[in-house]
Amino acid sequence: MSSQFFGLNIAYSGLLAANANLNTTANNISNVQTEGYSRQTVDTQAAYPIRTFQAYGCAGAGVDTLSVERIRDGFYDQKYWNNNSKLGEYNMKRYYMREMEDYFYDTGTNGGFAEIYDKLMITALQEIMKDPGASTGKSQFVGYAGQLTDYFNQIVGNLQNVQKDVNSEIKIKIDDINSIAAEISTLNEQITTIEMGGQKANELRDRRDLLVDRLSEIVDVETEELPVYDKNDPERETGAYRFIVRIAGGQSLVDANEHNDLTCKAREDYEKVNMTDVNGLYDVYWENGERFNLSNARLGGELRGLVEMRDGNNGEYFQGTVTETSVNGYTDPDGNQHDTVTVQVTRDFLTDLNKNNMSDQGGIINLGNTEFYYESWSYNMDVDASGNSTYTYKFVLSDDKELNPRHVTGDRVGKLAKIGEDIRFEGVPYYMGKLNEWVRTFSQKCNDILKQGNDNTGIIMFTGDKPTDQDQYLFPDQNTAGWRADTLQRALNSKDPVEQAKAYGQQITVDVKDDSYYKLTAENFSILTAMVNDPSLMTNKFKTGDGVEQNDLLEALQDMTREKDSLSFRGGTPSTFLEGLLSDVALGAAAANTGVTSYETVQKAIGNVRLSVSGVDEDEEAVSLVKFQNAYNLSSKMISVFQEIYRRLILETGV
Repeated sequence: MSSQFFGLNIAYSGLLAANANLNTTANNISNVQTEGYSRQTVDTQAAYPIRTFQAYGCAGAGVDTLSVERIRDGFYDQKYWNNNSKLGEYNMKRYYMREMEDYFYDTGTNGGFAEIYDKLMITALQEIMKDPGASTGKSQFVGYAGQLTDYFNQIVGNLQNVQKDVNSEIKIKIDDINSIAAEISTLNEQITTIEMGGQKANELRDRRDLLVDRLSEIVDVETEELPVYDKNDPERETGAYRFIVRIAGGQSLVDANEHNDLTCKAREDYEKVNMTDVNGLYDVYWENGERFNLSNARLGGELRGLVEMRDGNNGEYFQGTVTETSVNGYTDPDGNQHDTVTVQVTRDFLTDLNKNNMSDQGGIINLGNTEFYYESWSYNMDVDASGNSTYTYKFVLSDDKELNPRHVTGDRVGKLAKIGEDIRFEGVPYYMGKLNEWVRTFSQKCNDILKQGNDNTGIIMFTGDKPTDQDQYLFPDQNTAGWRADTLQRALNSKDPVEQAKAYGQQITVDVKDDSYYKLTAENFSILTAMVNDPSLMTNKFKTGDGVEQNDLLEALQDMTREKDSLSFRGGTPSTFLEGLLSDVALGAAAANTGVTSYETVQKAIGNVRLSVSGVDEDEEAVSLVKFQNAYNLSSKMISVFQEIYRRLILETGV
């Protein structure tokens, strides 16, 4: 049988529940503008009834206030994080693609490529042809040629600055990931401590989710929360939870109160991937020394956008099949023995050295998923008697046992060899490689024509400055492997059967150290010093005995710029090649801008759904305030009523 004072206890439980709801409503209203705050609600249930042993059975025992819960839907959180990752990626691409677009911007009259090229190959060339024997026109031509080299020097310098900026920002993002991971692990520990005592750490959970929101902008994120069970009673939950954060396709960043740090390590000169890469690009490693794969397709977020801008090669990276390995197959001038590996390639940007962007300072080559350091390489072109060509690269591996602790063995034969990764985005290396291709091919064709002047006694105009001294490359004499390889390649590519037949049955090898046009880049592109000092060295005729007014060599230069068969880039003329690159940059910038717009729209839609679930609605809270105020007043009134009843019971019916 229930106590005479049982009704007072019921009213008291209602008073506590109403008070808890009022406090929670006040907390919601106070945090209506707080970023990341989740609306909270009081979880109540009817108290267990008491048996009265009367005809009516059980009597209600009031209300139990169980907990204050936050309203949150994990499904929409994950949708938000996935979209936020994409938005972060395209934001980075949009910013840097716009910067690159500014560098390539060309109206034809703003000092860009089109204006400089037209001045050189149209205006100046026509001026010389009016009076081939005069020195004024030749001086003007050499001057405009210098402007062309300056243009390429400047634009590649700008692209290098972009790559440096992106590289620095990658380190900032890695530091941000570490900072967020450390804070999440600390919050996990605090949440566990509070919730094992039976309370809910709602504000700390909101703070943790807000950090995951930020993390999802930087990198792809997945989270998982698992209950912790008592070791002595595996079926009993302790009230604690193990919160796990994984990034970049499932790699563990945070596990409960433990987190794994990432660290950036600058590449050494002998670890470069592309010859155009600036020094000190960062690779990322876990604290245990394991490499963090930046080319991971599921990397996501701002980090992916930055990596693709810094390393994007549009799929043009070194790859081939290992055909031969040799232990101690090469002995250097110091008597040190090196392993060698031969790789056959088929892709056009590897079969033509003018298109090659491999490092000339050594690097890392992956042979069947095993990495080796190489010091140098040589290119081999072999054309059989039927005109079928085979292209191979022979790599000399480092003899440093710390770099290469193992020998390359025959089981590598037939396996994939690659340098770098397949990054299907037109980033800085892609554009720098295309600039190099234009500079090399254009210079080679111009120089070949100029050298034929005056019965093959002419001198070249376009060259490259050597990196270590004031000397320049003399591209290339007929006794060099580079010249023979260029000649062999042109003969093989010729549409003339007679010219093609000259290549049949020939073989040539070019070492990376040879003065081939591979050494010429947009960065070191320059005019031969002798030509700058004396422009009259530029010839205007093929035969010495022809008259001073003869300009057949100049006509050959003019034809070179107009005929696709003579000098073709992407099936177009030299002038349209750079216009195509400008279009590529513009398309890349437009695609990034479209991506940002699309994902911002999706983010807004998902964000609105999240807010409808977990956000604080002022009107709804105002209604709740009145509702719980009335409940509180009624419970208070009920207590007053019982107080009067008990007073009469005690004072007026007592004996």
